[in-house]
Amino acid sequence: MEKGSLLQFIKEPPHEYSLMPFWFLNDELDEEKIQEYLNDFIKHGVYGLVPHPRMGLPRTIGFMSERWLYFLKIIIEFAHAKNMKIILYDEGMYPSGSCAGKVVESNPHFSARALIRREKGVSPLKDDEELVLLTDKYEYVHTRSMGTIRGVHFGMDDGEAEAPPAGDILNPDAVKRFFELVHDKYYAEFKDYFGNTVIGIFTDEPNPLGRKPIKNALPWTWGMLDFISKNVGYDFKPYIPLLWGEESNEAQKVKKDFNRAIQKRLEYAFYLPYSKWCEEHGVALTGHPKGPMDIHTLKYFHIPGQDIVWRWVEPFNKNSIEGPESTGPKCSASAKLHYNRKRNMNECFGAYGWNFTYEEMEWLTGWLLVRGVDLLIPHAFYYSIEGPRKDERPPDVGPHNVWWNNYRNYADKCRRLCWFVGEGIPVADVAILADVEYLPWMASRVLFENQIDFFYLDIETLLNTATVSPDGIQVSAMKYSLLIIDDMDKLPLELTQKLEPIIQTERVITYQKSLPEVKQHANNSQKLLDFIRNKIQPDVLLYPSTANIRYYHAIIQGIHGYLFFNEGKKEVQAKVSVREKGDFLWLDPITAEVKPVNPPNHLKLNSGEMILLFIFPQNNLQTT
Repeated sequence: MEKGSLLQFIKEPPHEYSLMPFWFLNDELDEEKIQEYLNDFIKHGVYGLVPHPRMGLPRTIGFMSERWLYFLKIIIEFAHAKNMKIILYDEGMYPSGSCAGKVVESNPHFSARALIRREKGVSPLKDDEELVLLTDKYEYVHTRSMGTIRGVHFGMDDGEAEAPPAGDILNPDAVKRFFELVHDKYYAEFKDYFGNTVIGIFTDEPNPLGRKPIKNALPWTWGMLDFISKNVGYDFKPYIPLLWGEESNEAQKVKKDFNRAIQKRLEYAFYLPYSKWCEEHGVALTGHPKGPMDIHTLKYFHIPGQDIVWRWVEPFNKNSIEGPESTGPKCSASAKLHYNRKRNMNECFGAYGWNFTYEEMEWLTGWLLVRGVDLLIPHAFYYSIEGPRKDERPPDVGPHNVWWNNYRNYADKCRRLCWFVGEGIPVADVAILADVEYLPWMASRVLFENQIDFFYLDIETLLNTATVSPDGIQVSAMKYSLLIIDDMDKLPLELTQKLEPIIQTERVITYQKSLPEVKQHANNSQKLLDFIRNKIQPDVLLYPSTANIRYYHAIIQGIHGYLFFNEGKKEVQAKVSVREKGDFLWLDPITAEVKPVNPPNHLKLNSGEMILLFIFPQNNLQTT
């Protein structure tokens, strides 16, 4: 790619890389007002959205009612005429799988189920309960979880009397009913737009128990005991008591086996048929699972995603680089790469409160993009902020906020950077081993703070689709020279055998906890860094060193590009050395203009600021 072509793409990237905010439809809806909003969104650089039924809708506009579909049709037809993109939302309101309670209304046995422990003989079994195990002191009973979802009408929120009952998403028959009530109806109404204007369906943190279930309840469904026993390879029934209370090594193993079996059941009953339905109807399954580290289920998503909400990640806070929530963007970005997806997304900024600042939004945007996210779904634009609607998981980060008049600059910058991240082939030498629902973050912190990029590689993908040779691991388009095993107690035998070629060439290292199968171990960050530096040539070096700069390296049509982001509180100035040799071209993502830098390897970034660097073959910075 020549300089002129690159600058044109950066200046005006395709609209498909636009922000796609949740649009909270939360009041009496009006066709003219809807069109006014949509025109205003386009004016401010927003070319896609997720129409989201939300608390405050009048009861005359129930989820999946004729009136709901009528207004949704207005939105979709407008979007089609204006070349906007739409992702449909699958629930009224969340978590997904209930159709606002209609799944259970059609069959009470489709309510979310649970396994509970109660004292023996205290309560007789109800008609929809079954005794799973009886001991001297306790009975273990399969019953309704009593979990609910948040509804879309006042009086239907958490803990309120009319909160809709959650559906049993571990039951294939209940899930089939969910599809009939929502997805099949969407397709019947909007099939002409599927695959062009309607590009996907968003599922939101599916939870087998629902919200606010019985205390100490565990996920369950009809026929679950046989499913678990078959999955774990032994009769699980005698071990059920170990799921409560005890913390012995045996109990920990049983709980881990149980959680894996529940995960498998959720995949079998919910995610797999969901993914197939979307493929058969020409749209992408997107959204996000319940947990920020649930990488395993993301293989069913055509646009894998995660979310950052409730200030679980904040600028300059330790929670941005340690803890489960810190792993979310790398989780979805890794899934995109290893499952051969085109995009990955993040639902961002929800419930950060009206004290959420523009500077915080900019910082979190950089935090997501530099970790590999390429589709941003801001939570949220509000149709109305009248009365209590204003305080329902605020803020409005769009038309009802003070920064709306200047939003176009932000939206254009996001589209440029999402294009760079989404179109580029990433470059990273290191993989960190991930378990089904656990992504280690201590090794990742060491790598982030020393400008060593990485992705998470889950055990199942490594076993089933990766090729391991003495010089590294190939999975999809990625070739990793090193594998870090962080904070794991044991390796499955089949994994040890698979990794044998790179264990022998000492390209695998454990961190925190050593393993007898792996020769190399680092018990502190410096030893880990020394090991990496001795094995691979650094991709990025900064002089003087700093812990606050993050980067993302990608190749676009043969041109190497680097996105740099300053996560720290203070300005950073440093000399940059990159592995790729050539002439430096710096670009300002806000203006899409070339940014003169003298000397050309000088990096200067204010707190929360981003910049793009492209490396062209020496003396080949063509202008046309």
